[in-house]
Amino acid sequence: MSPTPPTLPATLAATPLPHDPRWPRAGAWPALDDGAEQLDAVVLGIGTHATSLSPTGAHATPAAVREALRRYSPHATGAAVDALRVADAGDAVDPDRDEDAATALVARAAGRARLVIAIGGDNAATVPAALGSWGASIGTAGLITIDAHHDLRDGRSNGSPVRRLLEAGLDGRRVVQLGIQDFANSAEYAQRARDAGITTISRDELEQQPLAAIAVRAVSIAAAAGGPVHLDVDVDACDRSVAPGCPASTPGGLSAWQLRTLVRAIAGHAAVRSVDLAEVDATADAEDGRTVRLTALCVLESLAGLAGRAVTAPAS
Repeated sequence: MSPTPPTLPATLAATPLPHDPRWPRAGAWPALDDGAEQLDAVVLGIGTHATSLSPTGAHATPAAVREALRRYSPHATGAAVDALRVADAGDAVDPDRDEDAATALVARAAGRARLVIAIGGDNAATVPAALGSWGASIGTAGLITIDAHHDLRDGRSNGSPVRRLLEAGLDGRRVVQLGIQDFANSAEYAQRARDAGITTISRDELEQQPLAAIAVRAVSIAAAAGGPVHLDVDVDACDRSVAPGCPASTPGGLSAWQLRTLVRAIAGHAAVRSVDLAEVDATADAEDGRTVRLTALCVLESLAGLAGRAVTAPAS
């Protein structure tokens, strides 16, 4: 059994929020039921933490993100997020020991919605999140990561999800890694990425090219075979000043705005069927909860991308 989540910073605990009927709050979506109604999105938690390469309380993060969502509105300019049909499928039970059950939870959600948003947990959550969304389509599936790291390590940990997905049948030529940073990877694992055919877009390149263009390029590669695309968002790709709750975040990473922009732009493509948000330890966050709040905003940016997708007119 998972240990009791450690104590959260005081500002992440439930606190009374003002009520304004003209200012609805995000989150608090109804529970996913066993009905047949098709939904726009399903949110769920995969609190992996036990195999992390560094000590983490990441299993406390799904609950903290749900609480942080209440601080924000579902209103976004040009994206009718508040009109989306969203449900919450709850959390996977002990996903480190029972990864199959976590995968099944994602698959259940994917069968009901256009987009599944999985809140981690450390990066080990990416494996059940992607496999549950892809199902039997892994042979044509694609993966986009926003991450400082390649995640191609040996063994089973939060440093190995991309390698494990390749071994499960994912074609490396449909993997795109955005934000890879110097001094955060080894030469051997960088070579492993090249050998697998992975497309790497470095942290430097994200400064040199428009983010919208990078998103289009990434999706075009990941969706080249016509299969579903999973977006893995490692918040540790961000600068440590905005993501102190990520054990591996470094000075010089992405800004909060860059991360949010990329998430919305990528989620705006119909090929993207699932997103995971990983590597946030809510128990190690700053007192103002900035990392958890950024993660909650990435949930909303994912929904904004979904809401902004082009609508195909019905056949006459």
